[in-house]
Amino acid sequence: MFTALLDALGMAFAMGWEILWPLVLGFALSAVIQAVVSHREMSRLLPDDSRRSIGIALALGAASSSCSYAAVAIARSIFRKGANFTAAMAFEMASTNLVLELSIILIVLMGWHFMVAEAIMVAILAFLFRMFLRPQLIHAAKDQAEKGIAGRMEGHAKMDMSVPAEGPLWQRSMSDKRLTAISHYFVMDWAAVWMDIVGGLVIAGAIAAWVPQDFWKAFFLTDHPILATLWGPIVGPLVAIISFVCSVGNIPLAAVLWNGGISFGGVLAFILADLIVLPILNIYRKYYGLKMAAFLLITFYVAMAGAALVVEGLFGILRLIPLERHDRRH
Repeated sequence: MFTALLDALGMAFAMGWEILWPLVLGFALSAVIQAVVSHREMSRLLPDDSRRSIGIALALGAASSSCSYAAVAIARSIFRKGANFTAAMAFEMASTNLVLELSIILIVLMGWHFMVAEAIMVAILAFLFRMFLRPQLIHAAKDQAEKGIAGRMEGHAKMDMSVPAEGPLWQRSMSDKRLTAISHYFVMDWAAVWMDIVGGLVIAGAIAAWVPQDFWKAFFLTDHPILATLWGPIVGPLVAIISFVCSVGNIPLAAVLWNGGISFGGVLAFILADLIVLPILNIYRKYYGLKMAAFLLITFYVAMAGAALVVEGLFGILRLIPLERHDRRH
């Protein structure tokens, strides 16, 4: 028993050491951008669900905090300040799936293929969300959001420590206050996600050390390639929902699942599903009401599974799906 525990902790430490420098670099770059772009500016830049607004939302999200709870709280904050709901959700998705630190970790642990596919999937999700959301539901969500019911990471969302919006962006980036703001965002982002990171590493280490490969091969139907391609995107989000691990903490576990035999599309759907884990679904209920929470669950799940199949088919045709199953820890 003691040896098994040491094996799990050893695997967790090895993965943690591997992703340490990407986290530091990603948080530093993210802090620089957050320091010069305020939440109020985000709201002003996202007035509608046009392609321009969605593109800006994805860019702002990619440069924002990687904490899923903070991203959900910030999305509601900018929605209340006037941002379009679809654009706010696009920001939320990018903030948890395209952030700089996560992108670097994906490349380090699992290869560049996953980063490229992730960008395509987020774009498809934003498009589908824009197409199927109804105005009545948005109005009801707005009324609920205005109640200001607390979820989690509210303090993170409300803290806008950016350099005052005086003058152009380049001038603000050279302000005397920029270093203080950057350091505050860097520390705040670490404080927001360290529990998710540690939790994800511990779970991933335990699974990697204790669960035999034969189990994963059977569970992911690896002996039936066609069925495995269909099964992966369906089961990937379900595993994420019950794992409770979100933010960058789910990447080590994604690497374990990929090494265990889950399909390319399945592991992508798993990574994206950090926005529908059970605690966050409960926050959606508080923020936007039960109907919108149900809509987000169904829409996100269907979009994740569907987009995963599309991306896997596209990458399969282009022969871009990585064949090597050993993640970068080996």
